[in-house]
Amino acid sequence: MREIAIVGIGCHLPGGVRSPADLWTLLLNQGDGMVDIPPERWSQERFYDPDPEVPGRLYTRRGGFLQASLEAFDPEFFGISPREAAIMDPQQRLLLEVTQEALDDAGHAGRVDGRAVGVYVGGFTADNMAARHNEATRRAISMHTPTSSSYTMLSNRLSFAFDLRGPSMTLDTACSSSLVALHQAVAALQRDEIEMALVGGVNAMLRPETFISMCKGHFLAPDGRCKTFDKAADGYARGEGAAMLVLRPLQAALADGDRIYAVVRATGCNQDGRTPGITVPSEQAQAELIEIGRASCRE
Repeated sequence: MREIAIVGIGCHLPGGVRSPADLWTLLLNQGDGMVDIPPERWSQERFYDPDPEVPGRLYTRRGGFLQASLEAFDPEFFGISPREAAIMDPQQRLLLEVTQEALDDAGHAGRVDGRAVGVYVGGFTADNMAARHNEATRRAISMHTPTSSSYTMLSNRLSFAFDLRGPSMTLDTACSSSLVALHQAVAALQRDEIEMALVGGVNAMLRPETFISMCKGHFLAPDGRCKTFDKAADGYARGEGAAMLVLRPLQAALADGDRIYAVVRATGCNQDGRTPGITVPSEQAQAELIEIGRASCRE
């Protein structure tokens, strides 16, 4: 099976990460991007309660929030009017920035216009859509509202801004959204449907309602920390940010002298099927998927 090279990376992540080098340094130094919920997002005093059964409250005070303001954006660089940018989903803004940075990093900025480049974005929440489409904001709906916040526009905004002619899709499979987006991008490259792919994910935590919902489902860790594979694990921690990868067939990347971060040999995708609960994973299904990946690597 054809191997796929990762030739460019752009990322804005918690812990002050603004580049692949920043991310590597954070990991080497065992850094921590978890912080108290910023007061400009919502009031801790109003929405926090340690009792998970209290209606309308959340039982965690922390999350992986970006240090930089979500309002810091240069719309004219991307040919967007300030009026449109004012109500645009911050997730679209983040994706535009990290996509430009990923193309710069790959050495392909300004060279993708009109080409068969696919865009595959993982998205899970739509806080801006909830904020723009409700009774309180009904009178503020404008000509820019339809394109300000839908899942569709997370990917289509990039295809439009960079004049990309390959498939453009946003995938929502909850926590696996970005990995499923990667799977779809790799498969399209292996089928020769496209010559290059932009694949990534984004999240912006703008409203308390999603936190409250996750708390009522007892999904979040009270201390705001993931403890994966630890007996003390008691939920996951929410985070925000954006990341984008530039993918090309390995042989094409080598021929053009691209810097190669990593090589993807195979990907796979399945579902748990019927388990004791719709949110409960299946060890068997996950083991089967690993075996599918191993078999693909041997081909």
